[in-house]
Amino acid sequence: MTVSAPHAAAKPPEPRRGLGRRFTDNATALLVIGGLKLMLHMPDRPVWALADLAGSVAYRLSATRRDRARRNLRRIVEWMAANGRGDASHQAAASDPKTLEALVREAFRHHAHYNVELARAPRFTEKWVRERLEVENPAEVDAWLVKGKALILIGMHFGAIEVPGIYALHHLGRIVSPMETVSNARVQRYIFSTRDTIGIRIVTLADAGQLLAALRNNEAVGLVADRNLSGGGIEVELFGATMKIPAGPVLLAAETGAPAYMSAVRRIGHGRYRGRVRSLPTPEGASRRERSRAMARDEAALFEEFIIDAPEQWLAVFHPIWPDLEQPNA
Repeated sequence: MTVSAPHAAAKPPEPRRGLGRRFTDNATALLVIGGLKLMLHMPDRPVWALADLAGSVAYRLSATRRDRARRNLRRIVEWMAANGRGDASHQAAASDPKTLEALVREAFRHHAHYNVELARAPRFTEKWVRERLEVENPAEVDAWLVKGKALILIGMHFGAIEVPGIYALHHLGRIVSPMETVSNARVQRYIFSTRDTIGIRIVTLADAGQLLAALRNNEAVGLVADRNLSGGGIEVELFGATMKIPAGPVLLAAETGAPAYMSAVRRIGHGRYRGRVRSLPTPEGASRRERSRAMARDEAALFEEFIIDAPEQWLAVFHPIWPDLEQPNA
């Protein structure tokens, strides 16, 4: 029985493993933050060309992500074709594998563009946004987004995710928003600090109670709510199939009575954007549960409205959306 002792002693001590992990984390942080800063300061033309190249390479190398994106996009375009919704070129992808594959390739390029926009968000000034963003309903947006008023802004992993929040900041001055925890603490601190400089106060999902406090203090809250990360959520129908969306916006609206608005901005060229904001109607129902489910259904309907403009720009296609498509041989 004593023969195990030498083997145990031969294992590296815990402190040494901890030092190695810290070294790896610090090196990773330096590389990631350095890359983000490089993209922040690069001229427009080469940075977008680099994004296109990175997206094309990722498409060729990422078979698992490519297959999932293809399954998810196929469901969307088949629904569009069956319901006569959206552009004819997108509907054609329902029956033409080459057209569908072109959408999959574009999805990878748009994902690369999203990463560039994430890095360059600190330079998105009011002037920059107004020169590059075409808002389809500016008069309504001006009436809805009022500083000093509790309101809920619902976004999605679609198109230029950073741009609608920055556009809203110029109306509201400050937004409180939750963010998924980044595994590298230094990278997370960098992202938090860069968002704070432009007026977005980031809180972690664990601190989401601050969102309720912000609304009660007549502040604006922003949530990206098209992907359910918690395992819970509210069941809705999206593009003809059942999935779940986060319950956060519904719960906040039910608790505070704050009005909710949904937005999406899509790319129409390198550094050029078009978007719109929609008001969620006051949900009807005899009980709080009925009103919550009605609001979730309205959210899903608006998600569809936004996505059919450019399904290849919905970044959620790289992640599980519909449980039935995650089954073997789906």
